[in-house]
Amino acid sequence: MSHVVIIGCGVVGAAIAFELSQVKGLKITVCDRQPPAQASTGAALGVLMGAISQKIKGKAWQMRQTSIQRYETLVPELEALTGRKIPFNRQGILMLLSDSSPEEMSAWEKLVEIRHSQGWNLEIWDTAKLQNICPQVDGKKVTGAVYSPQDRQLDPTALTLALVEAAQQNGVTFKFGVTVLDAPTSTPEFCNQLETTEGKIAADWFVIAAGLGSTPLTAKLNQIIDIRPVLGQALQMRVGHPLGNPNFQPAITGNDVHIVPVGGGDYWVGATVEFPSNGDEIPPNQELLESIRKQAIAFCPELATATILRTWSGLRPRPEGRPAPVIGKLPGFSNVLLATGHYRNGVLLAPATAYAIREMIISQGMGSGEMRGTRETRGQGE
Repeated sequence: MSHVVIIGCGVVGAAIAFELSQVKGLKITVCDRQPPAQASTGAALGVLMGAISQKIKGKAWQMRQTSIQRYETLVPELEALTGRKIPFNRQGILMLLSDSSPEEMSAWEKLVEIRHSQGWNLEIWDTAKLQNICPQVDGKKVTGAVYSPQDRQLDPTALTLALVEAAQQNGVTFKFGVTVLDAPTSTPEFCNQLETTEGKIAADWFVIAAGLGSTPLTAKLNQIIDIRPVLGQALQMRVGHPLGNPNFQPAITGNDVHIVPVGGGDYWVGATVEFPSNGDEIPPNQELLESIRKQAIAFCPELATATILRTWSGLRPRPEGRPAPVIGKLPGFSNVLLATGHYRNGVLLAPATAYAIREMIISQGMGSGEMRGTRETRGQGE
């Protein structure tokens, strides 16, 4: 039986644990120094921008497509397994366009055509249609909108907790409050155990899914993967009733500001993008958060009357000098896999990342038929 240790239990680590728990012949342990969904996952807004993204080919689009498709089955699957409710907005994403030039509009029209050829629906709305369907949007501030009915939004914390519980039901062991101290290597190219605050953990595979914690871990293996923090702040605002049509509540986005309905007349609004000025310290910038709130009010003026219930922030893991995310073998090691540095797309790309890790483990040393699990054919490429 192959033993896989996953380090990190945000949405990515939890998704990998659940995916691997369905493969026969694997023993899986997940370690995290804090409870699940605490770091960047707990701060995310869960807006899944797939069809509406500008990625149209290659791995970047493939992973998005794989994940958006998987969420349609994953959410009901997890709810049935755990009895937990995962808030999942199936009413799409509406992107507001302001000051869009003719070149920009033709780029959107081209994307609509590309998506149709790929089997995805995208619609361009003029201001009249936008006002008719979403009267909460101030038509004077926008020049139109793009509506993506197949994109989604979900609650990242609820999702992660359901993934953990479903994985536990499938026999995965979770160790929270456990910190990795060292990763000694007895032979080149092979890490056979971790030294943790709870003693040694030996395994055949190690998956580093620790977000910002991945940098010190890889440093212990002398193969540093440089991941830097980018702060994001968000607000929960209470209007007390749904904005616009109560039966049509898509996630609204524009100028990189998201207005996300979360039920009960509450909305999440965010998120800022704040880089460290010196070192890795990033004190939350109140002015930036206020500018996000003002932009949201400009789009939906009724938000001016909303009360702020809470504000929160989290650090997103952004790889330095290379594209996000970092998925693959740690250089120099045959049994250490990286699933980290997702920056602003951890929730979006978690299912596709889990597939990718599963394929890497299965293709190496788990070739026998009985070990290939129940989803042999569902790889990255679908």
